[in-house]
Amino acid sequence: MSEQQNSRSIRSLVTPDEALANLLDLFRDLGITDFYFPPTQIDPVVAVQNSQNFDVLEQLRIQEIGNCIRCKLHKGRKTIVFGEGNPAAELMLIGEAPGADEDIQGKPFVGRAGQLLMQMIKAINFERKDVFIANVLKCRPPNNRPPEPDEVHTCSPFLFKQIEIIKPKVVLALGTFSAQLLLNSKSSISFLRNRVYDMPFAKVIATYHPSFLLRSPQKKPEAWEDLKLVRKTLQEN
Repeated sequence: MSEQQNSRSIRSLVTPDEALANLLDLFRDLGITDFYFPPTQIDPVVAVQNSQNFDVLEQLRIQEIGNCIRCKLHKGRKTIVFGEGNPAAELMLIGEAPGADEDIQGKPFVGRAGQLLMQMIKAINFERKDVFIANVLKCRPPNNRPPEPDEVHTCSPFLFKQIEIIKPKVVLALGTFSAQLLLNSKSSISFLRNRVYDMPFAKVIATYHPSFLLRSPQKKPEAWEDLKLVRKTLQEN
């Protein structure tokens, strides 16, 4: 028997349990004594809740919103950006309205602002799949102009239905229009941010919109304080 064949025979005699034990011994020799093993199964209660919420959200999207023509924005949109994410998320992110990239892809926050937003939530240990992301408006305003009052009045009931279905612990309002709607306020975002508001539907924290942070990077430290407040509020609830 060749040396190579003999080596293969010896390796084949090592069971998976023995191989794991040898690997653990190696880690211990390196000073690594604590090991984290992620759960192999999803909590069945959570799985059922996710499934039920997803079904109700789909009914809202297909049956209630449908191919919406309730306001003038339908004339120029490419897609309706309903929102996406974990249907039973503890944290919900709500922006202003879809931009050009979102209008094409049909998903919220997929452009440069979305990339920054993902970096922001990753800093507090969240991934895109963990949260639910939506906007005040579900259709793109022309040239990304601010939402107009009649558009907000027409579209916002669908947002509040989404919140009611998902039941997040915390809603992070991104930018002036989202914060003013959710907090029923006319104050500026600089005044509203960095506080916890106990609203009937969830606790709300407001911060700057990622698009604004791209234009005004000097405000990022303030946004980081808002994110830390989100993390703290979630940990306390």
